[in-house]
Amino acid sequence: MNQSSANGTASAIANWLFAVAVMVFIIVIVGGITRLTESGLSITEWKPLMGTLPPLSEADWVSEFEKYKQIPEYIEINGPAGMDLAAFKFIYFWEWFHRLWGRLIGVAVALPLAWFWIKGQIPAGYKLRLLAVLSLIGLQGAIGWWMVSSGLETRTDVSHYRLAAHLLTALFILGGLIWTALDLKALARSMAAKPARLTGLSLAVLTILSIQLLFGAWVAGLNAGYVSNTWPMMAGKLFPEGIEWRHGALFAMINDPFLTHFIHRWWAWITVIALVILARKLRKHARIISVAIHTAFGIQILLGIATVMTGMNITLAVLHQAVGALVVASAVWGAHHLGQRSEEAA
Repeated sequence: MNQSSANGTASAIANWLFAVAVMVFIIVIVGGITRLTESGLSITEWKPLMGTLPPLSEADWVSEFEKYKQIPEYIEINGPAGMDLAAFKFIYFWEWFHRLWGRLIGVAVALPLAWFWIKGQIPAGYKLRLLAVLSLIGLQGAIGWWMVSSGLETRTDVSHYRLAAHLLTALFILGGLIWTALDLKALARSMAAKPARLTGLSLAVLTILSIQLLFGAWVAGLNAGYVSNTWPMMAGKLFPEGIEWRHGALFAMINDPFLTHFIHRWWAWITVIALVILARKLRKHARIISVAIHTAFGIQILLGIATVMTGMNITLAVLHQAVGALVVASAVWGAHHLGQRSEEAA
């Protein structure tokens, strides 16, 4: 393969990974809708192949509804509220579409990967990374079912720990796709380019951001967004009342909706400071990335406040999750650029 062809192939693989990243971004949005509409437990079985098709007849719909009627969410919440088949079809759609889109992501990774592999076009050092992406996507499907299964027997909702694992894995995949695609774009420009390395600053910023994302996932899983519709105070207090301390501070921090909500609100500003430092580091050499980071976290903060003050308006809440993914994407972009410059200077 001549250099021109190799450059073109590296660019093509990068474009493919960027397209998959867009698909992952979309599933993060769909996952947010699924969560906010309480749709996640509507499909009570995991059928990786047969579950691709939705119920095709009225009898099939009734059968699915009867399965749903056996779980605590229906018995304790939706049944007494008078849920009918039409309402069940609505929540079923979002969970089915969420699972279908996940399957499509798997296909969108597996088939092109097989093609590039068979053609011998994957650049040296990237086969293992691309296999890791495919493996993570397969693992994500298993984590998704592990999450759903936690709400089928004794709970009326999924475990917020498992929900956090599911969301953070999706965002990790998104970041990995973007980082690898950017490495390949650099390789397309110069076959001598080396993969970017994670700098100390970038690691610190991404760690701080990950903590914020973790608490955001716990807030979602605990329905903690509903405990206060005022900002910056919570029920007239800066530090909320009603926290259950019986099992200790650590247990409360990760299980009490008042405290997780409080931490998510105020750790956000630590995250903003970290992102500002990262963006300022990029301002001279990569202004567009600096602007992207500032824009993403600025919009995210406003959406977070608006979501709280509207009592968890579903549109704003979904946008909050979507822009959260964009914050991750822009931070990874910035971290990669710093790592690339660091590698070039080495």
